[in-house]
Amino acid sequence: MLATPGSLPPTGMEDRWAFEVKQDGQRVMVYLPGDGSTILRSRSGADITTAYPELTGLGSVLGRPAVLDGEIVALDREGRSDFERLQSRMGLTSAAKVAHMAKLVPAHLVLFDAVHLDSRSLTGLPYTERRTLLEDLGLDGEHWSTPAAVVGHGEQALEMTRTAGLEGLVAKRLTSVYEPGVRSRSWIKIRHVRTVDVVVGGWVPGRGRLTGLPGALLVGETHEGGLRYVGSVGTGWSTTERTTLAELLRVAAIDDCPFDTMPHVAGARWVLPRLVGEVRYTSRTRAGLLRQPSWHRLRPDLAPDDFV
Repeated sequence: MLATPGSLPPTGMEDRWAFEVKQDGQRVMVYLPGDGSTILRSRSGADITTAYPELTGLGSVLGRPAVLDGEIVALDREGRSDFERLQSRMGLTSAAKVAHMAKLVPAHLVLFDAVHLDSRSLTGLPYTERRTLLEDLGLDGEHWSTPAAVVGHGEQALEMTRTAGLEGLVAKRLTSVYEPGVRSRSWIKIRHVRTVDVVVGGWVPGRGRLTGLPGALLVGETHEGGLRYVGSVGTGWSTTERTTLAELLRVAAIDDCPFDTMPHVAGARWVLPRLVGEVRYTSRTRAGLLRQPSWHRLRPDLAPDDFV
């Protein structure tokens, strides 16, 4: 069951929803046959059990058949899920490499739903009943946990996640059943969206219907004496806006890369770093690159020197 992007439910209806912290990790279905074994499957259905050996003890801890829904995360020093850290664990096939990385970046399994227990399917039960059954399993340990869900108080919960530097919330309707494979309006994910003013230093031509138009902009942030590359932005424009940008980029073309360090982007073209825009993004990598950036608007009222 997948969540639909959206916003908080209306204030007068908040008591009909539970709110859980949105985790930034790898979605997983946990199959526990009841014989002490554990099978982990990704959203695609791929068996990823061998990539996370520290999680396989869950089957022996529970000791009964179950199918649980959750997220595999890697926690930072403040206990927040950090997708960039988790990426070092994803897709590993060498047993030696897996064992080594498990010591450096231990995985943690966050459980948030139960869809099968013993010989009974739970998908037709309302969220509140499934949640109670999950919590009654008492699955809290070094490598797995069942974080609390809060009923009502959505605005306060959202502000708490913002203050704590978390990604956001998932709101779940208390009466909702579990809909396998469905992106449902009964689960709403609310992300904190940040904005930043950036300077355009280059672009990559589009393909297909975008031939002759920018497919992505290469953007940076100014600092004393230079322009630091912070990422590639490829969404957020209408066709009219792309056409306007294409003309602005054409007249600003230069031969040399304006960034402090040339980004490794195939087909990049460079422009004078004069065009300023506002970009939305969810978070940054440790290297300072924008995650999930989207173009918001041009800022003709700003020059690059305005925010050095």
